[in-house]
Amino acid sequence: MIIEDHQRTCEIERKTKEVSILAKINLDGNGNSDVTTGIDFLDHIIVSFSKHSKIDLELNAKSEDGIKHHLIEDTGIVLGQAIDKALGKRENINRFGNAVIPMDESMSSVAVDLIKRQHNHIDIKLERENIENISQEDIIHFFQSFGSNLNCCLHINVEYGSNDHHKIESAIKATAVALRNAIRIDPTSKEEPTTKGMM
Repeated sequence: MIIEDHQRTCEIERKTKEVSILAKINLDGNGNSDVTTGIDFLDHIIVSFSKHSKIDLELNAKSEDGIKHHLIEDTGIVLGQAIDKALGKRENINRFGNAVIPMDESMSSVAVDLIKRQHNHIDIKLERENIENISQEDIIHFFQSFGSNLNCCLHINVEYGSNDHHKIESAIKATAVALRNAIRIDPTSKEEPTTKGMM
């Protein structure tokens, strides 16, 4: 179920045999969040995303089958879908955003194009199999699920680093800042920011 209005807000509820997730977002917020997934590091990642993207976010996710992979994947799906719907026709936005963000010894660069063409390049350079009780593949899949359901072109690159926790932190913060720039309304624009005439 998706509820949206003329403002850049959206509410999505996803209920399956695997998960129950409710998300509410406001693209023109202040970075306030209330996040509960039952996975501490996933909560931390999403709170950080909200803070640095300036997107207000309420998200409550519950596993129905006890499988962590399903919860992480579907949380990424819902977060991407909510932002996609809140963007509406994507009129008058900057469209492009990029950011280079350090986290101690790690550095990440992210570029996003909010044209409605799905392409994800995710290179986080994780070395450990598990980071903060989440498998490496589930962390990568979270970013992939988010980007695919946001319906955009997203490139995330960890340039270097030796601490996997820091790599993830720099990647999510760079993603947030790049998206903050891309979703910003351009007061000089009166139409979709594309030569095609539609996003």
